[in-house]
Amino acid sequence: MTLPTQRVLRTLLDDPAREMYGLEICAAAGLPSGTIHPILARLEGVGWVRSHWESIDPRVEGRPRRRYYRLDPNSIATVQAALARADAAVARLRLRPGLAGEGQ
Repeated sequence: MTLPTQRVLRTLLDDPAREMYGLEICAAAGLPSGTIHPILARLEGVGWVRSHWESIDPRVEGRPRRRYYRLDPNSIATVQAALARADAAVARLRLRPGLAGEGQ
């Protein structure tokens, strides 16, 4: 799992019941919109994230409609386990000798 994907998932896990629109996720995760939208689409494709378009009239609101995202309630434990595995993999890499270019 890529680091940007982990950042998006951690952002959504901060408050799993809260719906966030794309630019909110960008700001909270510290990632550009061009990065998070493909991630959100993949996460939605595997069923970890749900999304919907808000029901507004863009002319009345003076802005485009927003697409809101949140974790699927049935996927929260799966997401937590996936992030734990990613954290464990990073920890194992840090403990392995010779990965920092020793002997060069």
